[in-house]
Amino acid sequence: MNLHNSQRDSEPDDALETSMAMVASAISDPSRVSILCALMDGRAWTATELSAVAGIAASTTSGHLSRLLSNRLVICLTQGRHRYYSLAGHHIAGLLENLMGVSMQTPKAPASSTPVSLRYARTCYDHLAGELAVNIYEFMLREKWLEADGSALTLAGKNHFEKLGVVLNSHSRRKPCCPCLDWSERGFHLGGNAGAALMDLFLKKEWITRIHGYREVNMTDSGRIGMGRLFNLSFI
Repeated sequence: MNLHNSQRDSEPDDALETSMAMVASAISDPSRVSILCALMDGRAWTATELSAVAGIAASTTSGHLSRLLSNRLVICLTQGRHRYYSLAGHHIAGLLENLMGVSMQTPKAPASSTPVSLRYARTCYDHLAGELAVNIYEFMLREKWLEADGSALTLAGKNHFEKLGVVLNSHSRRKPCCPCLDWSERGFHLGGNAGAALMDLFLKKEWITRIHGYREVNMTDSGRIGMGRLFNLSFI
């Protein structure tokens, strides 16, 4: 084997490994984790708001945001005099959600310290997560709205979505539909374009409402009626 060629062929792998290590390092700080988790609600936040949620000084927040920006984990949007930060995309949200799931996998499953409201219904970037979302996903599987592996809507599923008024983005480059591992419930909820479109419908119908500054969402009385009837759910 030509040693020179062998070394040259290994360079792309070395670059990838270095890049992976840099991203992992960027996520490793607890304050940056707090910032990223706050941005999991899918909205843009100011540095001041992120400073408050992470419990750190504004000057420190600036340094953390710079690190996250340089590793393409977040993006910055400027509007007038204000700068807003958000996750760089749904792929980053998926990475964080999977990391949460891995972090919960301990040899002895402890009693969850996650607040009940956060476990029940929250945002996972641009789609619904938590116990409610897992129950909806399981209903869709039982009723054959989804392919068995959750990779696509069936014809029946597409028809139901159309009747509901769910608007799917046919030009989206993301997966049209996919199972997303729910870190608190250890099951799957609906992700991809279909998950985002369904979340949009819930918000437009005001079946769920956002809580400013938090990932939790509230289910309204009309939501209990509408989702209960549509997905055969019962609420205590």
